[in-house]
Order: sequence, then C-alpha cells, then structure tokens
Amino acid sequence: MSRKKAEASLLAEAAEWRLIGLLLERPRRGWHEEVATLSSELHGRDLRRCAAAARSSKEGDYLRLFGPGGLASPREVAYQPFADPGALLAELAAIYAAFGYRPHTEEPIDHIAVEVGFVGYLLLKEAFAAARGDRAAVSTTASARRKFVETHLAELAGAFARRVENAGESYMRTAVRLLARRVPARRARPRLVSVDPDDLCGACAGLEFGATAGGAHGLTS
Repeated sequence: MSRKKAEASLLAEAAEWRLIGLLLERPRRGWHEEVATLSSELHGRDLRRCAAAARSSKEGDYLRLFGPGGLASPREVAYQPFADPGALLAELAAIYAAFGYRPHTEEPIDHIAVEVGFVGYLLLKEAFAAARGDRAAVSTTASARRKFVETHLAELAGAFARRVENAGESYMRTAVRLLARRVPARRARPRLVSVDPDDLCGACAGLEFGATAGGAHGLTS
C-alpha cells in the first residue's frame, strides 16, 4: 500500500472511531452538529445510519441507558471487579499523558467514549506519522493502540455490548454493536507496555484530538 493510501485509510478509520465515541457521549449543546458533520465525511453505511438515528436524541435517552441507575455503566472500573479503581485510573491517566491526549469532555477518563476517542486519536497520530514517513513513530503508535484495545477496551466493549443487548433498538445500542465488531474478543489481560513520550516525534506527540467539528474528519491539530 502506498504512503498516501495508508494515510487515507488511517484517517478514515480514525474518523469512524471518533464518531462511535461521540455517539456514546451525553448529547449536549453542539453535539448533534458534530455528529452530523463527522458522519457526512464517512463512507460506512451502518455508521452513517447510526448517526442519522441520533438526530432526534435527547439527554434523557442517554441517561436512561448510561446515567446513574441506568441499564449499563459506561465506565471500565465497573467491569474490573478485582482491580484497584485508583490504580486503573492512574494507569489510564499515564497512558493518555504519554501521548498528549486531552479529551474535551466532562466524562471520567475510563468512560467508554473517552477510551474509544483515544483509539481514534492514536489512529490520527499514525496517519500523521505515515505522512511524514516516520516508520518508527507509526510502529510505536500502532503497537500502543493495539495493546490499549486488548488491555482496556476489549473487556469494556464486550461486557457493555452484552448489557445493552436487551435495551431495545436505539442509536446507542447500534453504536455499541459497531464498536464490538472492531474490538477483538478479550483474552487474559496483558501488561500494558509503557511508552516514553520522548520516543515519539515531537510533532506527532503534540497533536490533540479536537472535540469540535473543525478540521479534516472533525479532527484538529
């Protein structure tokens, strides 16, 4: 695959992950516009339909499923009963900091939308590194992304999907299904390989994942 095709593929995948994460956030001011703008740039039919179904969504729809007392908790700590919640959150904070990920959201850092957004952010970094021809940064970021999915998101996505399976049809249930398709079945939890930000190219490490609809695919640098 040529460098341009690889970059385009990574950008498209980053946008898809970003949209799934956005669909799992609480609807707020500007949220519907972000969803519409991002979905208009995607080619995946299922994801575009899911975004279209979210046009009339309200905060109450989110709270009934994922709010306090809702059907399913959207937080990873809820699906790690034997883990130290403080240690888990500290691990996530360290990983995000290593890659300069600062999500523009009110949700806790172990919220499924934040973790999905991080995967999209790493895909964006891979695309940026590929455009620069920086193979080392591409390899480092891709490895960290795969390890993060396997270590954190696989458990959360699988358990979350099972919880909402009987919730009735909704755009959120569809978004969870689309996420589960992208996440491999969880195996025994491995240790997450720590990443030294000094190993990343300066420009790559400095990107931020924008929560606004500006920039290509709703992503800003």
